[in-house]
Amino acid sequence: MSRFFSTILLLIPSISFSNGAELFSIHCSGCHASIEIQSNWSELSEDDFLNITSKTMPPDAAGSLDEDEYLAIKDYIFDLKYSGSIQKIEKYPTTQSFKVPNKESRPEIPWQHFGGKINAQRYSPIDLIDNENVKDLEIAWRWKSKDFGNFQEIRNVSMPIMRNGLVFIGVGSTRSIAAIDAENGETVWIWHPNEGDRFSSAARKDSGKGVAYFEDDNEKKRVIAITPGYQLVSLDADTGIADENFGINGIVDLTVGMRTSSKQELDVGSTSPPLVIDDVIIVGSAHKASFAPISKANVKGDVRGYDAHSGNLLWTFETIPSKGEYGYDTWLNGSADYTGNASVWAPMSADEDLGLVYLPIESATGDRYGGDRPGDNLFSSSLVAVDVKTGKLQWHFQIVHHDIWDYDNSSAPIVADLNEKKVVIQLTKQSFAFVFDRETGEPYWPIYEVEVPKSDVPGEWTSPTQPIPSLPEAYDRSGVSRNDLIDYTPEISQAVENLIKDYRLGPLYTPPSLAESKDGTKGTLSLPFPTGGSNWEGGAYDPETNLLYVPSQTRLALLSLKDGDESTDVRYVASNSPKLEVFGIPIAQPPWGRITAIDMNSGKIKWSVANGETPEAIINNPYLKGVEIPRTGKATRAGLLLTKTLLFAGEGFGGDPVFRAHDKYNGKIISEIVLPGSQSSPPSTYMINNRQFIIMTISDGKSPAELIALSLPGSKLNGTH
Repeated sequence: MSRFFSTILLLIPSISFSNGAELFSIHCSGCHASIEIQSNWSELSEDDFLNITSKTMPPDAAGSLDEDEYLAIKDYIFDLKYSGSIQKIEKYPTTQSFKVPNKESRPEIPWQHFGGKINAQRYSPIDLIDNENVKDLEIAWRWKSKDFGNFQEIRNVSMPIMRNGLVFIGVGSTRSIAAIDAENGETVWIWHPNEGDRFSSAARKDSGKGVAYFEDDNEKKRVIAITPGYQLVSLDADTGIADENFGINGIVDLTVGMRTSSKQELDVGSTSPPLVIDDVIIVGSAHKASFAPISKANVKGDVRGYDAHSGNLLWTFETIPSKGEYGYDTWLNGSADYTGNASVWAPMSADEDLGLVYLPIESATGDRYGGDRPGDNLFSSSLVAVDVKTGKLQWHFQIVHHDIWDYDNSSAPIVADLNEKKVVIQLTKQSFAFVFDRETGEPYWPIYEVEVPKSDVPGEWTSPTQPIPSLPEAYDRSGVSRNDLIDYTPEISQAVENLIKDYRLGPLYTPPSLAESKDGTKGTLSLPFPTGGSNWEGGAYDPETNLLYVPSQTRLALLSLKDGDESTDVRYVASNSPKLEVFGIPIAQPPWGRITAIDMNSGKIKWSVANGETPEAIINNPYLKGVEIPRTGKATRAGLLLTKTLLFAGEGFGGDPVFRAHDKYNGKIISEIVLPGSQSSPPSTYMINNRQFIIMTISDGKSPAELIALSLPGSKLNGTH
């Protein structure tokens, strides 16, 4: 949704708003929730609400939903309002204890970080579940968030991590932290942030993408997390009690010391977990969607390091350089002084031996128009390596010069060893994998500056070239020509022609254009979509074979600009987009979702398969009767899990409730496990007491999200927890 509202949805378990709830979860819940409905929306009529939302959301393609979809969201919101399901948020943190942690020695192989290890490979050497027995996987336990308060979400993407016999996960729109026994699914403790008004004004309201874990040589064990109100918290991993020696009562206010803007309220939060390495906590930030920003000025997305014991600030890396610092001159006309964002909202990774942290930095303020920030704009849309102890720049590479496509670096860089060389791999929304020597930043394969189209938008500045890697091969499509669009039948082909006749088509990095251009066009069709390609779920890397696996989606976007109104000082903002489909069929050629394996020894694609079956709406579409269409997959966002024996993937939120095991070497499906709901978070795996578990959050699209654990039969637990 738009900046007009700052709201949060608190669901009561007895109420079910299936279609509207699912749509809200997909398109709105990352920024909005319903705690402030009574104060912010109480004066709005249903018609006014519908009018505003249909013009402003979803933020990356405003106006692109069907009328009945906007109506369903409106009905969902107002049903909540009229039913009295909006709950008052508490103001002080609390911890609920449910059981004493199991102190018995239980042998384990943990999943301690977002990406398994700090290298973000999403790989585990555990091989108890293999090609032969994976067909026997079943649900070992279920953890249902509806049993723990009213602040639930339908979609929970929090990545579960596991260490010392406990699973840790973010829960609910207020981002409570839960500790769960890894063996039986029983709740040990839940910490509730209860941020009051601070939560109400938060830029990002959801369960987050996960938490971090810290352990020192003195057996201090801590769960480290960032709240929606942008506070850093350190909790005792066994009890959930805040560490009194950390910050103030276990909390550090992350807004302190930020380079803010006087043009608007503080727009900062975070959804990804911090990174903990060598007793240092590294923290990034996230902001509201910037397709129609209030101002060209905003808070700057500096990255900071904090002492893991005391919470004291150790260093700050300025992602937008101050005057006199390296990179300042890449912001022409002094635009670095007021431009904001260029934050690290994605997960991070590190090399402990080198003492380097790898920062995937996003674009600067203004996702579609950059005329107020001419120049290449370092360090926006760059991969940056900094020293973990000092935060000093070691090397950088800008992936996109002067980004006006919202092509953030959106996933944790993968740290790997390739043919006796230390490399780091940055996956991108553009479906490229950029590979560098992770110590020096030198490209592993040549990267060429390729000439790209120039903008004709008044006031815009575009780079004449963009970096394109020679290898690895791109794992999804980019750029739009007529050949990239469907033409199954003459009727469908003509409908596509009618839809696109007013739009520009072109190669990757064709810039946004005006909705009322002098040549009569109304915008530019673009591929990939602003969410990729690949996104924050990242890829998986096999250290034994040097195979890289990447999930991606193929989805068109319309890059169209209109005049900014009186609510903004930005000349142009994103315009509305129609639904880019005909007769209910997406106009981009399928597959719409895929998994690709790349042999990193050669940089060549080894195999690629559609992820997901062809949707029923396509199979049964009367306009496709008699047309043979290969398996299309679904344009959802799937997270991967790689083990010594198998590659696992679901379909992501909105996909079918199926979890598949693939042969790592050819992509063939070995087994399909039916789930109670579709996979929401990326899956993780661990071993405890010689039993391997695979865990993930799931959603049925209407009920509060839950966490499930899969395992082989033999010691299956009774009931649910």
